[in-house]
Amino acid sequence: MKENEQFMDEAIKLAIEGVLADDGGPFGAIVVKDGKIVGKGNNHVTSTNDPTAHAEVMAIRDACKNLNTFQLTGCVLYTSCEPCPMCFGAIYWARLDKVYYAANRNMASYHGFDDSFIYNEVNIVLDQRRIPFLPLCTDKGVIPFREWENKDNKVKY
Repeated sequence: MKENEQFMDEAIKLAIEGVLADDGGPFGAIVVKDGKIVGKGNNHVTSTNDPTAHAEVMAIRDACKNLNTFQLTGCVLYTSCEPCPMCFGAIYWARLDKVYYAANRNMASYHGFDDSFIYNEVNIVLDQRRIPFLPLCTDKGVIPFREWENKDNKVKY
């Protein structure tokens, strides 16, 4: 069996184990660097009451902890399902090199995990979204950025 398929099998195995353990939804993910698994995760949304505890996020967190870094350049993510918009963002912030997925978003939707409304919301005018995004105290919003700019020992990302 090819190495990529073995890694995907591991992600799928984590998804199944999570379902059987009542951790959350049917999702699993691993992060691989130099042919070794450096991070693992499965969905823990319902067991931890954390809507951000998706498999990909859990695997990214685990890999970052294990590698002692906040950037995963040189790493590949294998996930049992095409990432949702939140995980998509996390993948880009983590700067992973590549993502392999098994099931696609249509398969997830068919089984009750439909992210299309989020994908659609991104392109809607801010104050017309289901959850309105309204500017407030915009003149004060620059203050943290000024503090950041004045900081001598900042870690850029």
